[in-house]
Amino acid sequence: MPTQPQEGKIKIIECPRDAMQGILDFIPTRDKIQYINELMKVGFDSLDCGSFVSPKAIPQMRDTSEVLDQINLEKNGTKLSVIVANERGAADAVLHEKISYLGFPFSISETFQRRNTNSSINDSLETVKHLLDLCDKNSKSLTIYISMGFGNPYNDEWSVTIVNDWIGKLAALGVKEFSLSDTVGVSTPETIAGVFSNALQAFPELEFGGHFHTTPWEWKEKVEAAYQNGCMRFDGAIKGYGGCPMAKDDLVGNMPTELLIEFFGYEKLGLKKAPFEGAFNLAETIFNHYS
Repeated sequence: MPTQPQEGKIKIIECPRDAMQGILDFIPTRDKIQYINELMKVGFDSLDCGSFVSPKAIPQMRDTSEVLDQINLEKNGTKLSVIVANERGAADAVLHEKISYLGFPFSISETFQRRNTNSSINDSLETVKHLLDLCDKNSKSLTIYISMGFGNPYNDEWSVTIVNDWIGKLAALGVKEFSLSDTVGVSTPETIAGVFSNALQAFPELEFGGHFHTTPWEWKEKVEAAYQNGCMRFDGAIKGYGGCPMAKDDLVGNMPTELLIEFFGYEKLGLKKAPFEGAFNLAETIFNHYS
């Protein structure tokens, strides 16, 4: 357990979309529906359940609309989010009433932004303006993923100051929710502590979460550094499945949700043990078959 407990409820965002898009084979729609409906019973704050990105770029998620139609919105408060990469995808996403959040990957690495969304950082800033307008008109919220938020493998300039500068520019447009993303697993406890402590001090009115990709032996130090520096929102994926297929050839897995539960405990996270164990077992069956 952490040595400096924080006050308030910790949000866990489960990311089956991130897990599924990292699997080479296409997982059948019926299996996606079954899995996500099991996850809906656990009590997560929200589920990153799909993608309105070009099927040419992410073919594994080409059936997101069909999946959404069959998701059972349980009365436990779990909300649904999807990823978009441009205005066209966002315009399709906002038509779905079940969706509460659109997520947009905004990289502070110029190299990765072009690689991930085929646009520059400045062009992506313009995209954010349009996404905010779409969300406002359709009663959705926008989450910005600060991709390469803890460094990058491309030798693009990075610093805590650069992270805060971009957060400030995005906040000035109206963005209120950020997920600081360790896209390729390069973060250290020191960089995590610096990013979160500085962001929370500079922008106490905003919500910040951590989306960490990690090796199996580094997960705990990353969670502890984020939590002890004010992070109360964590993204995870059961068994750490997935990663970012646009980042590099060798994927670094997602933060395993079961390890977040080990660190914090079911009660503190407000999650239900039996449904989680059922979802965990189903994840093993599905992902082991198609991976």
